Amino acid sequence: MFSKKVVYVGEIPVGGNNPITIQSMTNTDTLDTEKTIKQIINLSNAGADIVRVSVRTLEDIPSFKEICKNSTVPIVSDIHFDYKVAIESIKAGAAKVRINPGNIGESWKVKEVVKVAKEYNIPIRVGANSGSIKKEFENSNMPRYQALAESALQEVKIMEDLGFEDIVISIKSSDAKENFLANKYISEKVPYPLHIGITEAGIYEDALILSSAGLGALLLNNIGDTLRISIAGDPVQEVLVAKKLLTLLGFKKGTRIVACPTCARTEIKVEELASKVKEWTNGIEKDLTIAVMGCVVNGPGEAKHADIGIAGTKTGGAIFINGKIVKTVPENILENTFKEYIDDIKNG
Repeated sequence: MFSKKVVYVGEIPVGGNNPITIQSMTNTDTLDTEKTIKQIINLSNAGADIVRVSVRTLEDIPSFKEICKNSTVPIVSDIHFDYKVAIESIKAGAAKVRINPGNIGESWKVKEVVKVAKEYNIPIRVGANSGSIKKEFENSNMPRYQALAESALQEVKIMEDLGFEDIVISIKSSDAKENFLANKYISEKVPYPLHIGITEAGIYEDALILSSAGLGALLLNNIGDTLRISIAGDPVQEVLVAKKLLTLLGFKKGTRIVACPTCARTEIKVEELASKVKEWTNGIEKDLTIAVMGCVVNGPGEAKHADIGIAGTKTGGAIFINGKIVKTVPENILENTFKEYIDDIKNG
C-alpha cells in the first residue's frame, strides 16, 4: 500500500495517491557552490524531482544557502551528528532534512531540530540502513529484516514523542530480499511516506539490475512513495534509470520500446532498429508502447498489444498498429513514414 499520509517537500507532495517522486544526491563538494548548482540543474533536467545535498559542517551553510536559493527543485539537507548543522540548514532553505536521531546525540538536541523543523514547516526523513541496525534488535532472535525495520521505527518514535509527524521513513539494505521484507513490514505498521532504495547497489550494471529487482518488487506491491536508485558514478544516471523504471512499470507516462529477441526468421537488425526508434521517439511524454519485431511472420501478432510497431522485411519494414499491418515501405523511407504515424498518434 502506498502511504496514507502526505508530506510536502517544498511544493512537491510525497505520499498518498501522488505520483512517485524521483530523488538523487549531489556528489560535488558542497563548498563549490557553482559546480553543485550546475549538477542540480543537470539532475533536474534529467527528471529529478528532489535533490539531496550533504551539509557536513557549519562551514557548508553559506554555500548551501546559495544552492537552495538557486535550485529549481527542492533541496534536502543530509546531516550527520551535529544538530546545529541541521538547524542552520533548515534556516538556510532546506525543503527537508535527513537526520538519524540516534547519531544526533542527546534528546534535547533532537528536540531543538524538531522545534525548528516545525517552525519552518518542513519534514524530517528518518530511518535505518543495513549498517545501522540497533544492537538491541540485531542481538535479538528476530529476523534481520525485522531488526532493520524496528530500528527505523525506533527513530520514528523519537519524532512522535516530540509531537512531530511530518515524517518520511527510509529503510535501505544492500540485500534486495531483506530490503523488500523490511519495507513491507514497516508499511503495514505506520502511515508515513516511504523513501525506497537499495543502498550500496554498486556500479552501473549491478546497480541497475539489483535496484530494478528490489525496487520493482516494492512498487508492484504498492510500497514506496519516493525513490533513489543508487549508482556509483554520475548521479544523472540514477535519475535516468529511475525514470525509465517508473515508465516501464507503468507509474510514469512515457514510451516503452519492446523488441523481439530475434531468431533465424529475423530479416532486419532488430537491436540497431530498436535503438533508432528509441531516438526517434525520445521525449514523448505519452503512454505509448512501440514494438520492433524481426519479421512479418510472427511480429505483428506477437506484438498486437503495442500501439504501433515495425516488423522487418528483407527490403525495409512493415508498420503495424494494434497488430494489423497498415503500410509496408522500403528502408529509405521507413524512418519518415514511421514518424508520420507517430505524429498522428501523438496528435490524435
